[in-house]
This record gives sequence, structure tokens and C-alpha cells, in this order.
Amino acid sequence: MKAVKIKAPGGFDQLNLTEMDEPGKPGAGEIRVRLHATSLNFHDLIVTSGQSKPEDGRIPMSDGAGVVEAVGDDVSDFAEGDHVVSTFFPQWLSGPPRVSDFSGTPGDGIDGYAREAVVAKATSFTKAPSGWSHAEAATITTAGLTAWRALVVDGGLKAGDTVLTLGTGGVSIYAIQIAKMMGAEVIATSSSSKKLDRVRDLGADHVINYKEDENWGSTVTKLTGGRGADHIIEVGGPGTVGQSFRAVRIGGHIALIGVLTGVSGEVPTALLMQKQAKLQGLIVGSRADQEDFVRGLEHGGIRPVLDRSFTLDTLGEAFAHEQSGTHFGKIVAEW
Repeated sequence: MKAVKIKAPGGFDQLNLTEMDEPGKPGAGEIRVRLHATSLNFHDLIVTSGQSKPEDGRIPMSDGAGVVEAVGDDVSDFAEGDHVVSTFFPQWLSGPPRVSDFSGTPGDGIDGYAREAVVAKATSFTKAPSGWSHAEAATITTAGLTAWRALVVDGGLKAGDTVLTLGTGGVSIYAIQIAKMMGAEVIATSSSSKKLDRVRDLGADHVINYKEDENWGSTVTKLTGGRGADHIIEVGGPGTVGQSFRAVRIGGHIALIGVLTGVSGEVPTALLMQKQAKLQGLIVGSRADQEDFVRGLEHGGIRPVLDRSFTLDTLGEAFAHEQSGTHFGKIVAEW
């Protein structure tokens, strides 16, 4: 079978398509999955670019979707022919967060899903939403579940709340869709007027070009009648969190998801105290969270926004496209 492996120290030109033996029969508690798609995330970019110093020969990609080919003994959740999607933390099945690193994350600490087939523990997958393509399902693992956990699991999103999203990456786009699906108002930001037109089409109620409005936090407060946003999808990090503190309502929730502007910086602690807001870091979610998310998707009627599709042998080009920042929604690879 075909698989992509990273040649250390990494780099988009060091993603090599190779031949591997097909996986064998699944053992007890395992399933064999014929994979057909993956989607790109910032975490995968960090790994494949070499920034996280990946192990030589590592198979990248945390997201994988495909069809169950065989099930081992003691597997009751799946049957041959089921469409499935991988989980980001196979060892975190349910309950509060239990992991703080990526040692067990596919595509990072262990081999991922840039390959044609895999045998893995059944708990490494959930069922995919009924009727979704493999490319669509592959967007759930990281970006989709992160947005769901930020808004629903941790944030307790309810109809009538106001959600502020930053940028137009995969997590932010999913957050817009989830918020609208659940009856919330959405304020979206971007530095591109064209992308803001597209988020309006997705249902955003207000849009802000943060390059033209450097004090967008105050603008959010004005748009909400002085109250502020109930939920903020904070993907920027230290370069944007100050404005997010200005934008959040008293007692509101800021989900710290990304570090696009750096891994450390000043935090206006006095303002955070004044707002009595919650700043909560998170990394994706549990398998149980993903199962809840899939049920929500099947009833909510939304579908992911796909930007471009690549193949296994053009995975390096896909990451170069992601790094360019010109994409809108999710970049996928299919085979």
C-alpha cells in the first residue's frame, strides 16, 4: 500500500510517497480501516514543516476517514462497511482532559493517516456522519471537534448567545456554522474583505476587517449594545487576546485555541479580572465529545466548507497552500 513518510528533519519537500506492506488481520479490540481522505490542520503543518522535529519515517496526519474492512474480537461499535473517522487523542475516551502532549496523537507521537490502510484500536475511531463524503468526514477530527468543544462542551453555547470568531481557518469556519446551527448570533473577523463576504454567506450577522479596525474589541462591544460577546474563538494568541478581553462580556468565555501570533506574551490581567471572564485553553476533545458532535451534525444539517483537494503524492503542495494563508475552510487530500 502507499503511505507518506517524513524524512527528518522535515519540510514540505521531505514528504515521500513510499510503499508499505498492507496491515494484517485486526486483533482483539481492533479494526482495519481502508482510508480515503485526510484534512490539513495547523498542528500537521508544524509537524511536516519540521518545526516539531518529527521522527524520521513518521507517517503524518491526525485526521483520517475511510471504511471499516474488518473487525477483531470484542469489537461491538463497528461492523464491516461502516464509514468512520479518526480521533485526535485515541487514549482520551471521555470525561475531563487527560492528556497534555502529543505523544499519543496520530501523525505526531505515533504514525498517522497519510496512508491507504491501518489497523488500530476501535476506540481510535468514531462513526462518520451519515451521508458525508470521506473528505467531509476527515474535517471532524481536529478542526470540527475543537470548535464544538470550545462552544458547546466548555462554553455551554445556547440559542441567543453571541459568538465572536477570529479569522477564517478551519476551526473558525466550523465555529460559525455550529453557532448558527444552534441559534446564536455571530460576529466574524478577517483581514480579507473577500473572505468576509463569504462568512456573511455562511450566516455571520456582523463582520469586521481587523486590519482596517485595530480596535475591533471595542467594535464588538458596540455591536452587542455594550454587553460584549458571550463566546470568543481565540486562535491568535498573545497578539489578539488583549482585544478579545475587550470584546468579551462580563463573565464571558474565551476559548484559547491557537498561537498564530506567538507562544507567549503579555496578558492584561487587570482587564481579565475586571471582566470576570474565563480564559480557557483547550486542545481538541475526547472520543465521547466527538460522538456527541457527530450526532449534532447529523441533526443540524451543516456540512464543512472545503477549500481544495489534493492527493497523497501532492501532500507537500497542500501544505504550501495552507501556509500561504489564501485558503478558506478546510484543505483536504483524497485517494
